Amino acid sequence: MIALVKGLHIIGLAVWCAGLLALPIIILIYGRGKDAQTRAGYTEFRLLTHRCYVEFATPAAVIAVGAGTLLLFLEEVRDPWMMAKLAAVAGMALCHAWIGFVVATTGDKKGAYRPSTPVPVLIIVPGLIGMVLWLVLAKPDLIPLVTLLPDWLLEPLDRQLPSSFVPI
Repeated sequence: MIALVKGLHIIGLAVWCAGLLALPIIILIYGRGKDAQTRAGYTEFRLLTHRCYVEFATPAAVIAVGAGTLLLFLEEVRDPWMMAKLAAVAGMALCHAWIGFVVATTGDKKGAYRPSTPVPVLIIVPGLIGMVLWLVLAKPDLIPLVTLLPDWLLEPLDRQLPSSFVPI
């Protein structure tokens, strides 16, 4: 069971990462080219980016995150490296949302919109993907970094609900 979920997670993550890397390049190169300025070229550009985002990248992201969440519960991993990995995956999800915004905006403006240069995403996404790979493969001991956090983040404040609390 765990091997099947892990395989599904890896496949979903690979396709999602490919989409996160390919879409900004398509937007940057193909969206600004002379072909995209004609009606037929723009239609092809719009169809390519929309289908790649909606039919490949987004379902792969959902599969990767869903299978990864299931793995968290199946393997009961609660180490600091996993929390750092989840933060990097959240960054990937934010980049995914920004790419979706750019893809949607190119369709809303009906050719009048020139997509902004996705250079920040082209720099950030490979860094996040590399961080996820490093954290998963190396499983570094991040406990010394956790001790650098302030005490109020590491200790309970005795404000928990009593065990007899019943929500209304």
